[in-house]
Amino acid sequence: MSVQEMTVQEVAKKVLNNEKLFVLDVRTEDAFEDWKIESESFTYLNVPYFDLLDGVEEIMDQLPSDQDILVACAKGGSSQMVTEMLEEAGVKNAYSLEGGMKAWSEHLEPVKVSDLDNGGELYQFVRIGKGCLSYMVVSDGEAAVIDATRMTGIYTDFANEKNAKITHVFDTHLHADHISGGKKLAEESGGTYWLPPKDAGEVTYEYQPLQDGDHVSIGGTTIDINALYSPGHTIGSTSFVVDNRFLMSGDILFIDSIGRPDLAGKAEDWVMDLRETLYSRYKELSDELIVLPAHFMIMNELNEDGTVAEKLGVLFEKNHGLNIEDQDEFRKMVTENLPPQPNAYQEIRETNMGKIIPDEEKQREMEVGPNRCAVR
Repeated sequence: MSVQEMTVQEVAKKVLNNEKLFVLDVRTEDAFEDWKIESESFTYLNVPYFDLLDGVEEIMDQLPSDQDILVACAKGGSSQMVTEMLEEAGVKNAYSLEGGMKAWSEHLEPVKVSDLDNGGELYQFVRIGKGCLSYMVVSDGEAAVIDATRMTGIYTDFANEKNAKITHVFDTHLHADHISGGKKLAEESGGTYWLPPKDAGEVTYEYQPLQDGDHVSIGGTTIDINALYSPGHTIGSTSFVVDNRFLMSGDILFIDSIGRPDLAGKAEDWVMDLRETLYSRYKELSDELIVLPAHFMIMNELNEDGTVAEKLGVLFEKNHGLNIEDQDEFRKMVTENLPPQPNAYQEIRETNMGKIIPDEEKQREMEVGPNRCAVR
């Protein structure tokens, strides 16, 4: 028996449009508490699949009749079985999440940020289930991608739709929470792959060193990296200014928090680099720059148009991590408020260095779970 399914694209639209949805998550309680499909408009019920093997009768009175029910599991198999049981029990508004939470983790939603002054365009790719943000600058038939995920096909397809060739691919730093698609995308497109050399000491592949003060033109647009070496999350972290209006802050500064300095095991060494970047280097920039980070933490950080963005001046007023005058208090706040390490982060770092090459299924497993790049 085939059951009704809902795609991750359809779920993403509901999240972005603040539509109501009832989510019946049939993973274990620990998995659900660690990471779920987030939306303030969604209602949740977590009942592990194994508790439903004898039937769904005990949960029928907890299910709504006036809105869709999305059944979610890890990979899509258990949710199909539960959806089938619900349909057999007379529920007509139940849908299995196609591909499960693994597919949800991989979905990218392109959102236009702005037109650029010379006719180019800037897009943000929202990895809504993982909290990752990547970017594409399109100008005069060329494109640059910043902080690409491993799902490289969406960038090449999107560039083709824009009649643009990807000529440059950048990583703001060596990522530890997700597998970068930067090197792969550059190879596929014939573009140049840029990486900060201070993060590249152990990489096994060739790259173009991304140095403080470099200027790279994309069609008629200049990605300006001048004076924006911005260590703290990693020792090589580098920010970008696009079109003199947009600050791509990588994992240094988020809308509601700041980057963690410990994913290479050097929190005490890098915490003051983080402070120097946020409290000195960024302070020298225009308050009018629009900050575009590489991650978001909670759904509240999304604007009404689906973007994650805010003026730098507003963040200096409202972001707690930017308003701690005492250095010792800052050090304590950063080093004592670190969330758990991202899942498989050591393996992810080694993958991004080229030291190991996991197969596709292993890479999916390594990335499952929430974003954990920020200080709490």
